[in-house]
Amino acid sequence: MIFRLISTVSIILVMSTNWTVSAKEEFSVDRELSYCRSQVKKALKELRPYNFNMQPRNILQGDKQKGWNLREAKAEEWCSGFWPGILWMTYSIDKDPEILKAAKGYTQSLRDLAYRPAYDHDLGFLMFCSYGKGYEVTHDATYRDIINATSDTLATLFNPLVGTILSWPREVEPNNWPHNTIMDNMINLDMMFWSAANGGNRLLYDMAVTHAKTTMLNHFRPDGSCYHVAVYDTLSGNFIKGVTHQGYADWSMWARGQSWAIYGYTMVYRWTRMPVFLDFARKVTDVYLRRLHDTSDDMVPKWDMDDPRGKDAPKDASAACVVASALLELSEYVGGSQGEYYRQQAISMLECLSTDKYQSRDRNVAFLMHSTGHHPAGSEIDASIIYADYYYLEALLRLARK
Repeated sequence: MIFRLISTVSIILVMSTNWTVSAKEEFSVDRELSYCRSQVKKALKELRPYNFNMQPRNILQGDKQKGWNLREAKAEEWCSGFWPGILWMTYSIDKDPEILKAAKGYTQSLRDLAYRPAYDHDLGFLMFCSYGKGYEVTHDATYRDIINATSDTLATLFNPLVGTILSWPREVEPNNWPHNTIMDNMINLDMMFWSAANGGNRLLYDMAVTHAKTTMLNHFRPDGSCYHVAVYDTLSGNFIKGVTHQGYADWSMWARGQSWAIYGYTMVYRWTRMPVFLDFARKVTDVYLRRLHDTSDDMVPKWDMDDPRGKDAPKDASAACVVASALLELSEYVGGSQGEYYRQQAISMLECLSTDKYQSRDRNVAFLMHSTGHHPAGSEIDASIIYADYYYLEALLRLARK
């Protein structure tokens, strides 16, 4: 496959972009994809012999080893689908049989999650980022059936009175959140839409649309910024309050939460073609971009845009990766000058992420550094995290294929 070379010299950043790259470090999609392939192969070398039940999760700041810290592939470990997805995307580039073998093995380790009682909403992240990417490459009917079974399992968490999927059953009693839905849950709708269109239960489409509409009504402030968690009454179905779990405060803009909103509503429009979702995707995007340019010295946001430490706050490269991937898709739906603006913003994000400041290069086997996982819990701050790499690679492939 021949990928286009995108030169930063020829890209003129429009509107409020406040970051440029040195001409000495021109951005090339082809080169960055080659970099990702080389990092994957280094990681696989370190992971041999493969233990498919242990999935890469993070590389923490100060780690002496350059390889991934591993977590057991189980329902509680929501990140376990990202490494298989990275392998499938990498295999789609160069058809390396060693990568195919690893992709199949790490994907297969998640199979049983499709048939267990739903632990929480993360089944979409776990199974569609792995089996979904695998199906794109192989069109294996077994993968399709496992995805559809997973969607049926996820649907058991849908509360028709509320109109959303329950995110965290484990948080109902400790936090007194009778029915809680987190913004991250928007991403799991992709699997439900897909199943409804690929031999699964057609009611999954209706559930996904209802979840998106209910979330749109209750999960956002007037300016389009989102709460992390929306809490509902299980008896009346009414919205009770919006709070944070991983952000700075209930009223703040947690960067990755807003990135899930941008990605989520862009994806919902892809499946439904309802103008209300396209309009909303633009609204949640525009507030993110305004705040990004107001609060960051480059195209990667602070972990929370309202962290009072200002530019001394930790960055979250993962949020930038999610947004870049989403904006490349959104730009196609919007079109015109606004669509071109979104596209150029996405390219600028990828340019920024592809510099020595953010790429791990020879420092470890991940693609990127400087992501933040759960800041209030002191977890994964300024780390390499697997989902940043997943969405970075996805964004590069989206740019290369257009």
